[in-house]
Amino acid sequence: MAEPASPATKVPGFSKSLSARLLILTVFFVMVAEVLIYAPSIARFRMDYLQDTISRAYLSMIAVEAVSESQLLMDLQTELLYQTDTYSISVKRDDQRMLMVGHDMPPDVDLAVDLREPGFIGPIMAAFDTLFQNENRVLSVAGLAPKSHSVMVEVIVDETPMRRAMVDFSTRILNLSLIISFFTAGLVFLSLRWMMIRPLQRITRHIARFRESPESPVSAVANAGRQDEIGVAERELLLMQNELHASLRQKTRLATLGAAMAKINHDLRNTLATAVLASDALAAIKDPEVQRVTPRLMKAVDRAVRLCSQTLNFAREVEPPFCPQTIVLRGLTDEVFQSVLHPNFDPFDDLAFEADGPSFDAVNDIAAGFTVTGDKDQLFRGLHNLIENAVQVGATQVAVSAHVADGVVHILVSDNGPGLNEKAIKNMFQPFAGSSRDGGTGLGLVIVRDIAQAHRGHIHVAKTGPDGTIFDLGLPAKG
Repeated sequence: MAEPASPATKVPGFSKSLSARLLILTVFFVMVAEVLIYAPSIARFRMDYLQDTISRAYLSMIAVEAVSESQLLMDLQTELLYQTDTYSISVKRDDQRMLMVGHDMPPDVDLAVDLREPGFIGPIMAAFDTLFQNENRVLSVAGLAPKSHSVMVEVIVDETPMRRAMVDFSTRILNLSLIISFFTAGLVFLSLRWMMIRPLQRITRHIARFRESPESPVSAVANAGRQDEIGVAERELLLMQNELHASLRQKTRLATLGAAMAKINHDLRNTLATAVLASDALAAIKDPEVQRVTPRLMKAVDRAVRLCSQTLNFAREVEPPFCPQTIVLRGLTDEVFQSVLHPNFDPFDDLAFEADGPSFDAVNDIAAGFTVTGDKDQLFRGLHNLIENAVQVGATQVAVSAHVADGVVHILVSDNGPGLNEKAIKNMFQPFAGSSRDGGTGLGLVIVRDIAQAHRGHIHVAKTGPDGTIFDLGLPAKG
C-alpha cells in the first residue's frame, strides 16, 4: 500500500520571508555605516566647537585691548566672558601675556585640552567621553588664534554647554541616519523584490504545484525576456520538470509492464515445463534428425526462460540490502567463470536441470591476495553479467584483471569480441534499448551500473572496437 503524500510546503508569510530579512539587513547595514561615519563626525564637531570658543575668546581680547577706561573695561570684560561662556581668557603673544578674568576667580580645572595635538583615535575617544559624562567638568582649552598662528589662546570653560550641543548634533545625525536607512532599504527592497524575490516566489509556487501533481502536464515558468541567472534557473527548471515528467511516465509504463510480465511468467511456467519435458524425451530418441534438432530446441527454451526472468526481475526489483565485506577478488572471479561455463538453471520450483554453458577461454589475471570491500552477491552478479554479455556477443576469450589507482579499485573485464556498435554505446544503460545483439533486453549493463552506484563506484567502457571491448568497474579502494 502506497504511503500518503506529505502536504505541500506553503510559501512563508512576509514576516518569515526573504523579503523581510532583506529589509532588516539593509537597514542594519546602513545604520552600521552611519555609525562608522558618526564617530569621526562627532569628534570633529567637538574640535570645531572648542576652536570656535578659542576664536570668540581671541576676538574678545582684541575688543578689550581697544578700551582704556578702567570701569568700562571691567564691565566689558564681564560681558564678554558671559557672551563667550568662559571663566577666563588668556592670550600669549610675542612673550607677552594678557589675562582677562571676571569678578570671581575661575574654578579648579578638571581636564586640560590642547587643540594643537594631532591624532585620530584620541579625539574620537575624547568626544565619546564627553557624551557619556553625567556631571559638569571645567576644561582648560588651549589653541592657536585664527589667522594668527603665533598667538596662543587659553580659555577656561564648562563642559556641559558643549555636551548639550553634541547631544543635539547626535540627535540630528540619528534622525537623518534613520531616514536615509529606511529610504535606502526601501529602494533596495523594491529593486531586489522586482528583480529577485518575485521570480523566486514564482519558481517556488511552480515547484510546489509540480510536487503536488508531478504526473500532470508541466506548465511554463520561464520568462523569455530574462537573460540573467534567474532566467537561466527558470528555463533549467522547466527542462528538468519536463524530463522528470517523461521519466515518471516511462516508469509508470515499466511498472505496468512488470505487472503484465508477472502474469505472463505465470502462464509460461507450465508451458516451458512441458517444453523441457518434451525436450528431455526427444533427447532419448536415437534418430539422427531428432538428435540434431533437440539441442537447438533446448537452447531456444533456455533463452525464453532467461528473457522472461530478466525482464520480470528488473521490472519488480527493489534495491537489495548492501552487506559489505572483504572479498578475495581472484576467488570471486573464478566462481563467476565457473558459473558462466557450467550454469545451473532453476527456473521453476519443481523442475531443475544442469547444462554446460558456452565454451570460451577464461583468463583470471588478478593477483592471489588482491582484496576489495563490497557486497559479495552484488559483485558476483555484476561480474557475471559483464562476462556473460561478452560471451553472448561472440567473444572467445574473456580476461579479468584489477589494479588500484588514485584510491579506486579498477576491475577490467576484457574480451576479444566484435566490439559495441554506435546504438549500443548511445543507449548502453537504457533498459530494453542498450543491447548489442538480437533478442537481448539490455538489462545486464543496467544492473551492473546499479551495483556500481550502490558501491559508490562507476562503470564505463574503457575501450571498444573490432578487436574487443574493455569494461572498467571502479570501486572505492576502502569501501
